[in-house]
Amino acid sequence: MPEGMISGYDDQLSGLNNLNRDELLRAVDQIATMVKERGLHLFCGTLLPDEVGCYNAAIYFSASGNTEIYRKVNLATHERSLLIAGSSLPIIYMQFEEGRVAVSPQLCRDVRFPDQWHYPARCGAQIFAYLTYAANPLESRNVWRSHLVSRAAETQRFVISTNVAHSDGHCPTLVVSPKGDIIAEIFDTETSIIRACIEVDEVSDWYINQQRSDVIQIDYLK
Repeated sequence: MPEGMISGYDDQLSGLNNLNRDELLRAVDQIATMVKERGLHLFCGTLLPDEVGCYNAAIYFSASGNTEIYRKVNLATHERSLLIAGSSLPIIYMQFEEGRVAVSPQLCRDVRFPDQWHYPARCGAQIFAYLTYAANPLESRNVWRSHLVSRAAETQRFVISTNVAHSDGHCPTLVVSPKGDIIAEIFDTETSIIRACIEVDEVSDWYINQQRSDVIQIDYLK
């Protein structure tokens, strides 16, 4: 589900002052219960207040009823004075009968920072779950779509992206293979659903293992 799906979200963060923390947390609990009852795995965005302040977050709801949270690291300009930036890039494990799948959640503006995607890939992530509210008529659809294809192809990971249905949407809802091929894609003003089958065995370290460290070396902090 897209960025801010549970709490609501817009470019002005207009609902932030009226956000009822207890009501939102009850909604999170209700979603967790429904996901468990149906045996699903769900990533869903929300503004998430706590005792310190408010984050822009992606919540993972597991089929067992547990939840895990990614807090957006690279806040958009309009978010910076109102929200708290996250400080970690968690890898979340979805457990299936056949084994577990490692997922790295990313949110909206995070797509602009490739190193933030390379690090989880080097730590074993197989899929990127990218949640966004991208609805700006001044932004190019081609650029954001190209970013997602590049993040998939350069890390050789799957990218699953979901955006809101909006007339000004500039980022597609799509699934990209580790080769950079578009498996499924929606650019729509109406609510739509993509269904796709992916094979995580297609994930590879072929390119990231060839990166030269004698010319440029980036030390990732864990």
